[in-house]
Formats: sequence, C-alpha cells, structure tokens
Amino acid sequence: MPAQRRHLGKVSIICTNCGQEAASDVFQYMCTCGGLYEVVHDFGKLDSEALKRTFQNRLGERMTPYASGVWRYKELICPELPEEFITTKYEGNTGLYAADALQQYTGIRKLWLKAQSENPSGSFKDNGMTVAVSHGRSLGFTRFACSSTGNTSSSLAMFAAIAGSQSYVFVPANNISPNKVLQTVAYGARVISFDGTYDDGIRFLQAHSGELGLYVCNSINPYRIEGQKSIIYEIAQYLDWKLPDWVIVPGGALSNATALGKGLSDLYALGFIDKLPRVGIVQAEGASPFHRMVASGGAELIPDELPYTLASALNIGNPPSWKKALHTLQTTNGVTVSVTDEEILDAKALIDQSGVGCEPASAATVAGLHKLAAQKVIDKDETAVCILTGNLLKDTEALRYYHLEAMSGGAYRNAPHSAELTLEGVRKWASG
Repeated sequence: MPAQRRHLGKVSIICTNCGQEAASDVFQYMCTCGGLYEVVHDFGKLDSEALKRTFQNRLGERMTPYASGVWRYKELICPELPEEFITTKYEGNTGLYAADALQQYTGIRKLWLKAQSENPSGSFKDNGMTVAVSHGRSLGFTRFACSSTGNTSSSLAMFAAIAGSQSYVFVPANNISPNKVLQTVAYGARVISFDGTYDDGIRFLQAHSGELGLYVCNSINPYRIEGQKSIIYEIAQYLDWKLPDWVIVPGGALSNATALGKGLSDLYALGFIDKLPRVGIVQAEGASPFHRMVASGGAELIPDELPYTLASALNIGNPPSWKKALHTLQTTNGVTVSVTDEEILDAKALIDQSGVGCEPASAATVAGLHKLAAQKVIDKDETAVCILTGNLLKDTEALRYYHLEAMSGGAYRNAPHSAELTLEGVRKWASG
C-alpha cells in the first residue's frame, strides 16, 4: 500500500548493553555479551502530522489489521512486517475510564484507569503478543514458547491458535492462578508444569529454545516490547495527545514499564507530546527486588529467590527487563513503591466495585498511587493514569479469599448474606 509506505522509518536491532547490531532476518533476543536487544527506530523522516491523521482515520477500521489498537500504529512498531503475517484479534482498543470513588481514594485531582483487562485474552499481554507471533511467523516459525505465571501463556496460546501454530508453555506448579492455566489449556497449548519459578522457566528457554526450534515470546523478545508500546500511544490518542502527569504500572517482569517508557520516548521524539509524564512502578512487597534496588540506590538487582505474593502475576523474583525499566525511571524522573497484599486487595475491591474490575496485580497500581499520594510524592493537584493489566476473572481464588474466606477483615469485603426469603427478611437485608 504505497500511501502507507511513505511513512516507513528505518529499524535496527541493537544490544542495550554493548551497542552491537543484530541481523533483522534472524531471531535474536540476547547478545553474546549477555545484554538484551531492543528495536531502534529512526523517526527522522516521518511526518508526525500525517501519522496523526492516519491513526485517526484508522479508528474507523473494522475488518482489516488496522482495526487493531496495536497495528493502528504499525509505522511506529513494526513498519517492515508484510501484512500477510499479521496475526490479530483486534486487540487493544481498551477502555479509558474515570472513576470518582478511586479518585477520592487516591486523593489526586484526576485519575483514569486504562483497562487492558478488556483485551481478547483478558490481559495487556495481547498488545505485545500479536507483534511477537506475527514477527515469528514472518521468519518461518511455527512453534512458539514462553515461561509464564499465566497471562503470557494464555495470550500466546490464543495467538498461536489463530495462526494455526503450536504453543509450548512452561508454568510453575505453585503460586499461580489455575484460571490462567485452564485458559491456556483451552486454547490448545502444550503445557509443562514444573517445580520452580518463572525465572527457572526463562533460564531453560534461554539455554534450549534454539535447539528445540522455539520462538520465545517472553518480554525478553524485543518485538513484545514494541507491541506493548501501543498502550501509551492509545492513551495519548484518546486524550488528544495530552498525557497526565503520571503513568502508574505494576512491576513483575518489568516489561510494561520498559514498553511504556519506550513509547513515551517515541511520542516525545516525534513531537506528539510536549513533555514526558513521570512513571511510577509498583511492586508487591513479597516480590520487590527492583523497588529495593532503587530505594537503596543500588546499581545491581539482587533477586528474590522465593518470591511470594497473592498477586500471582507479580510473583517474579528476578525480572529480566530490570535494566530497561531502570532506564525508563531515569528518563522520566520516575519512582518505585511496594505495597502489601492487603493494600492490593483493598484497592482491587474498590476497582471491582467501580464497575471496571481487575485481577490483583492490576490493583497494585491504584494501591501504589494511594501510597505515593499519602507520602506526598504525588501531589493532590496532579493527574495520573493507572494501567490495569488483567481481567477480574483471571484470579477467582483471590475473590474468594477476600470476600468469602480468610481475609474477613478486608475493608471493602462484600460477602453474600443469608436471609429468610420473605418480604420481611428481604426488607431487613436491603435496609442493612
């Protein structure tokens, strides 16, 4: 399509550690020096105003790849990928909601929730996975793999199924949501449940994916990061290219913080926005090696050998993208914070009761914003958007625990009430 090719920029694959450039026709995510690769765009010849018009026009698409909230921005994500390899379920296009109750809870002037939970597989992973699987197909791969606590695996399994390919998923046997594993199985993935952690699965794939002929779709894959950038593009477009003062993201593998930071830098370089928002990364206290490093002023991350949090998507003790996430903090004058499981579940209950809903890891953003505002790191006159990463039904065990079982002291607990089914009994219950 010639009209679109006018906007194509040059793309290189560069090691973030040593600066070595990789071949673009061979799949590599890790340099020989041990650094991760990233996709680097040359936006010098792009016409920003023409691109804005293109992105706006594509909002009217329905049945083409550009109906996707990711591929709408193809020129800024994967411009050279032939359309025939695009594997999409029209992901993205997720809601941006203002919630008065949560605004009052956090105590800031204006708050939006970006509900990535509305993606086809129920999480933000779809934004990156559509690009990873599409890129892998363009290189001839038919076998895709990941290590996962659940959201990555269900997203990969869905896109691999759409592509008519096979997915291979490595999931820890403990401390993950069974809902997510069942979703992964339902999409047809071949699942290996192993004793160990997410980090053990990553190490296995790093060592053996080549000989097994597997295209790795974890966030170490630079094309996953390119797809996830679209989240911030979409927020900016919805708000007429005027972003709030803060963007708050949960921190597990730290791919989201990496991708959003990269997307913010793109928008600023292109002149789409005139200032960079500050980024806040929120970790659960039981799995917070990145926060501890930043808070202590350290230069190297010390992994949590046995991470544990009820927010299972954050249950990662050695986040592979920590160096890239640190760059995001440095670029945006960002901050980190950790929150307890109790704080996460209280915030989740409020998000759920606002009618938006999310899984526990998502609610870490609102819990973290609440804490940062209370600490006066974020001023009451500032504005923020919190990224909600996963769907309410991704973790029904957390719902049962908070509302029905052990955590009876939850501030927003809403357990069903037993009442006699008579007019008097129901009237008494309704007035309580």
